[in-house]
Amino acid sequence: MAAERSTADILDAAVRVRAAARSVTSGAAGVDTVLAALADVVAYDHASLARWDPVRGCHTTLAGSYPDDATVYIETRLHDDPVFAVLRGPSRGGLWLGDVPGQLLASSPGFRDVLSPLGIEDGVAQCLFAADGRYVGMLNVSTRRPRRTPDPARAVVTLLTESLAATLDSRTATPCGEPSGRLSPRELQVLAELTTGRTNREIAQRLYVTPRTVGTHIEHILAKLDLPNRAAAAARAAAWGIEPSS
Repeated sequence: MAAERSTADILDAAVRVRAAARSVTSGAAGVDTVLAALADVVAYDHASLARWDPVRGCHTTLAGSYPDDATVYIETRLHDDPVFAVLRGPSRGGLWLGDVPGQLLASSPGFRDVLSPLGIEDGVAQCLFAADGRYVGMLNVSTRRPRRTPDPARAVVTLLTESLAATLDSRTATPCGEPSGRLSPRELQVLAELTTGRTNREIAQRLYVTPRTVGTHIEHILAKLDLPNRAAAAARAAAWGIEPSS
């Protein structure tokens, strides 16, 4: 019965994490509440949620309790760590410290120079991805005391990745009826054409404008929607149900 109660407690805590995640604004406000709620799922000594900045090519910690040197490493060097390449690989699963092969740990400056001196013996690192596949940031959880994280807690951390990713995603979702208020009619046409994978020249031919004009429209679309490239714009158009005219 104790094990069942423990699992129930973990699941209850997961519900609180999801509720806290839903209350987070598009900025950093409230992320610390999410991290605090996560402590009831996985007991930790240090933890952080860091957002990936694709323009600057580094992480920004929105909430965390690591010492300054560890936070600096997470923000400026973690993305070059050999462990990070595994985390962002095809499996996209979290790595629990006790499950990391010794050879990989030995090659990791993050573990050797940052975590090990802190006495870290357990924890998990988890890359977080938005629904459209964009990498948006990372969860790091560490504990100094040797303890075995219950299997239900491990599973719950995996199930919570979508909610955790949403707290880090700087792009807020827009209701289906709103894009017409943000984009001009011509920009909406160009956005629709992007879903087909057509080139600027092909789009220009269909819309009877120049390729340069199409390029300008795309620049405006990306700026207005805060998107990094045309592939992301095409994904947004598909999510909104925008399709080119036949």
